[in-house]
Amino acid sequence: MERTTRSHPEGRAAARSRVRRRALAGLSAAAVVGSCVALVAGPQASAATTNLVANPGFESGLSGWTCTGGATTVTSPVHSGSAALQAAPSNADTAQCSQTVSVQPNSQYSLSAWVEGAYVYLGASGTGGTDPSTWTPSASSYTQLSTSFTTGASTHSVTVYLHGWYAQPAYDADDVVLSGPAGSGGTTTPPTTPRPRPHHTPTTPPTTPPTTPVTPPATGLPKHAVTGYWQDFDNGATKQTIAQVQNQYDIIAVAFATSTTTPGAVTFSLDPALNYTDAQFKADIAAKQAAGKKVVISVGGQNGTISVTDSTSATNFANSVYSLMQTYGFNGVDIDLENGINPTYMSQALRSLSSKAGSGLVITMAPQTIDMLSASSDYLATALKIKDILTVVNTQYYNSGSMNGCDGGVYSQGTVDFITTLACTAIQAGLDPSQVGIGTPASTSAAGSGYVSPSVVDNALDCLAQGTGCGSFHPSAKWPTIRGAMTWSTNWDAAAGNTWSNTVGAHVHGMS
Repeated sequence: MERTTRSHPEGRAAARSRVRRRALAGLSAAAVVGSCVALVAGPQASAATTNLVANPGFESGLSGWTCTGGATTVTSPVHSGSAALQAAPSNADTAQCSQTVSVQPNSQYSLSAWVEGAYVYLGASGTGGTDPSTWTPSASSYTQLSTSFTTGASTHSVTVYLHGWYAQPAYDADDVVLSGPAGSGGTTTPPTTPRPRPHHTPTTPPTTPPTTPVTPPATGLPKHAVTGYWQDFDNGATKQTIAQVQNQYDIIAVAFATSTTTPGAVTFSLDPALNYTDAQFKADIAAKQAAGKKVVISVGGQNGTISVTDSTSATNFANSVYSLMQTYGFNGVDIDLENGINPTYMSQALRSLSSKAGSGLVITMAPQTIDMLSASSDYLATALKIKDILTVVNTQYYNSGSMNGCDGGVYSQGTVDFITTLACTAIQAGLDPSQVGIGTPASTSAAGSGYVSPSVVDNALDCLAQGTGCGSFHPSAKWPTIRGAMTWSTNWDAAAGNTWSNTVGAHVHGMS
């Protein structure tokens, strides 16, 4: 969630240097799936081991590559050699170019490419583990994207791919490198759970894995809850103390904790612009808790750079969050890291925190839509790993462009169908309905795109809970325990006369 108005990414300036903003305003699918972004600008790629990619520099046209949409090769701009890929997405296609490469099981691989343009993605699928992907929102000159992965025990080939995003300008790519042990060229054993790419429109609904019943933790929250983000900064929205947050909010997420020089560790301090003392802040938190509310510390935001990618950083994360809980009285933590998360180590960190804080710990998440499109997506994979201690995942159903729904169709943001079909995806993947919430902006000023009126939020909740108020998409089941709704932010809500919380909050609390 962002600390400035969500008019458009090119027109926003940071409120101050330490600002952590929420989702990139106006971004079409602004998210990272699976791994963090690694960008290195420069004229030459570093030396690497044998490259397993055929025609990596597109010197032989598109030979070896399978492309959708408008893809061709050009002689300028190029990163090296005399040719490069240029592909133009459309409203219905991301202009993907892919290549299947023979690999060895249980082996480590590095993947990189030099790209130019807006919203350019690089990744691999069919790895037998967590499929990696990385992206850049804007590269005005050739910039290197890189990621890595480990193949599964039965994996003999992977598919590497590049693509842009719906209705965005053409992108260029060159010098694709996959380094690691060469495969034998044998056939591939498909993974147990197929993972359709978010940019592909399947002809049949995607499969979801068998689910294990789960009893969500008892945190003292109501059956249906409303979450709101409180801004620890001044960006034009109404400045508030915690005490001034609307009573309709059951969970207040304080935005944001920031990184330290210690890997994985976070810290928090109040913005001096608020003229809010630590003593009053703590007292206001305690008063909200006495009224039955929960106050959690949100980690990350749009510009958050906290990286939990190994056991040491996982431990540092858990220890630092627990320290903040003890210092300020927070009930738990909200994960809002928008540069991707590592499911293995973030789940390790949250379990470590749970062991310290006990069963009353509140854990919430606020992923972007692209992070929740399949059980292999980084946020959804993390949520499934900790669903026995997870409170709620409030996906941001905005700043997203178009996405695939649980029925395989493509849906545009800003509609009841977009919300319901993507919530369906999370539930069918294995989350309990009581762990699924709807995230929408509090006003048009709070988001770059995807704003819906509070009545649409109410309709989406009714559609998911009881099958009424739906658009063209009708879930195959009813989920009366759907958790509720979230908004960015309580401050923007207040600036708009608390219309969102008065409407959605009353509706959520009136659900049976």
